[in-house]
Amino acid sequence: MIPKHGTEEAWALVNEYIRDFGLQRHMLAVGAAMRFYALRLKQDPDYWQTVGLLHDFDWEIHPDLNHHPMEGAVILRERGWDEEIIRIILSHYSAGTGVYREKPIDFALLACDEITGLIIATTLVRPSKDIRDVRLKSIRKKWKDKRFAAGVDREHVEQVTNDFSLACFDGNLSLWDHIGYVLEAMKIEAVSLKLDGQQQPGRVSQEP
Repeated sequence: MIPKHGTEEAWALVNEYIRDFGLQRHMLAVGAAMRFYALRLKQDPDYWQTVGLLHDFDWEIHPDLNHHPMEGAVILRERGWDEEIIRIILSHYSAGTGVYREKPIDFALLACDEITGLIIATTLVRPSKDIRDVRLKSIRKKWKDKRFAAGVDREHVEQVTNDFSLACFDGNLSLWDHIGYVLEAMKIEAVSLKLDGQQQPGRVSQEP
């Protein structure tokens, strides 16, 4: 399906509603991971990336699960966004929205969402602050330390990765294969993510 809006429009909306650099980077990271999996699953990479870019666009104005992503969906409808994209975004918080994951893109979004935080945190404690220097074994070590990036719910990541594996890979996608793929996807976007060891934190303004 070709969306009514694409990655450029999605990124413009992110910049309109998000000022926090870390949250902008999260959106870019999930977008990169979604693009990677779209290519792997022979889906439309622009469409999948658009969903990844948009999924938390309203978190800064609705920073709790009583409002996000439900009220964000209202904004998207008002802006004329594709109803299927809205459904996918609502499915990444089924407990609050009542919209459950059904399609590969739904399972991919939730599986790619939280793990990006651990990968970013692992990168930022490296002296180089360059994601291209990060190895999977470093993330494994940080995974075991529950105090590190404590906001990343390891059990939840395991569960949604398993769901994604069963839905899209006949159960053959392991947790660490998945984390490795997300890491590689993010390495491709090191410059955009400002995880190339060269840039100082600040508002991301370049195109995704």
